[in-house]
Amino acid sequence: QGQLVESGGGSVQPGGSLRLSCAANGFSYSSYCMGWFRQGPGKGREGVAFINNYDTLEYVDSVKGRFTISADNAKNTLYLQMNSLKPEDTGMYYCAARPWSGNCNAFRTFESFNYRGQGTQVTVSS
Repeated sequence: QGQLVESGGGSVQPGGSLRLSCAANGFSYSSYCMGWFRQGPGKGREGVAFINNYDTLEYVDSVKGRFTISADNAKNTLYLQMNSLKPEDTGMYYCAARPWSGNCNAFRTFESFNYRGQGTQVTVSS
């Protein structure tokens, strides 16, 4: 049974950086959509960034220019580089993956992905 395991969360001051990692164990897709979701305190879960096997990238407006999603297919690992972090970026960050051939914009809910991680906490505070 495959699983996704996130790591790299932590506490940083505003303006700081973090790099999240998501290791895919027990499965791999040649055609895929993978992404990061987050859920802040008292908020619903939202999609933050997505990538497919064609390296088509998508970001929610609030993180454009600050976050970068990437995938290392050889390592079966997904990354999210987060720079210029703001207090409103605080939340639990989850990775997700599913087989797919095309744009990820067909999937906008966490539940629409076959594999979903347990999350890693990111706290941005002074």
